Amino acid sequence: MSEIKFGWRVPAFPADDSRGTQFAAQIAQTLARIQGKFSSAWIADHFIPWADFVADDVDTLECLTSIAYLAGAFPQLDFGSIVLCQSYRNPALLAKMGATLQLLTNGRFILGIGAGWKDDEYLAYNYPFPTAPARIAQLSEAVQIIRQMWTAAPASFSGDHYQIKDAYCSPQPSPRPPIMIGGGGEKLTLRVVAQYADWWNIPGGSVENYAHKLEILRGHCDAVGRNHDEIVKTWSGETVAIAETDAEARRIAAESPFGAGQRFTGTPDKIAAELRRFTDLGVEHFILRFADFPSTAGVGLFADQVVPQFK
Repeated sequence: MSEIKFGWRVPAFPADDSRGTQFAAQIAQTLARIQGKFSSAWIADHFIPWADFVADDVDTLECLTSIAYLAGAFPQLDFGSIVLCQSYRNPALLAKMGATLQLLTNGRFILGIGAGWKDDEYLAYNYPFPTAPARIAQLSEAVQIIRQMWTAAPASFSGDHYQIKDAYCSPQPSPRPPIMIGGGGEKLTLRVVAQYADWWNIPGGSVENYAHKLEILRGHCDAVGRNHDEIVKTWSGETVAIAETDAEARRIAAESPFGAGQRFTGTPDKIAAELRRFTDLGVEHFILRFADFPSTAGVGLFADQVVPQFK
């Protein structure tokens, strides 16, 4: 297995009373702290907060414009989307945007994409919200179009939901950004992962759940003739509450609104032991939120004492 890598899940909205430029400065401070120690940073694709513990009118970052700015400001980090809702952007346009990001970042963009789920957001922004099977079929076609646009010139594709004809995407990205498909639906989504993903992500859940999903994915890979080991396995933990003592870590966890049921809580060695349960299954890239943000104490402690244990 290659070196284990770590990414920071950039908050898309503040969980306290921070707003606007203050919130942006907190993000920049954390990115400066982890640059050179973490390998990546990741931003969600929502227009309003996905969480019910903040109001809908809380300041919320748009994914791709945030990546475009932050990738320029922090050149030692890769930047990825976790994950784009395929419904929100025409697939050919998204391919063009991804190719441009890959050029301007010198190959530091990871395109994470999923089928979408937040129905109230769809309706508020006037996007149709079809059934889950239809959205997953759209995801499959969107990924195929993106691949075509990045590798063929001109590119053409005719599907049930999306079409392109003699479309150009110049300059084509080199290297091609990894396409990370997010989701754990066992009948449909994981089959799309088996067919088209370079990377796979599933958010949260226990190590036992991850092991089960891996077995399902392996079965889909066998069915479509794909080498299961070609797909980079990632996992996005809900929240890490880390401190020099267990008692302090528990205090941090208790004060955080994130991830009541899926926290890693404890000292650096304890957190590292929990992560090894996932690496033993084949996880190569962790994407983690830290409970004490906007403080950089937790992420800094993790960067200094946990990351080196996986080198």
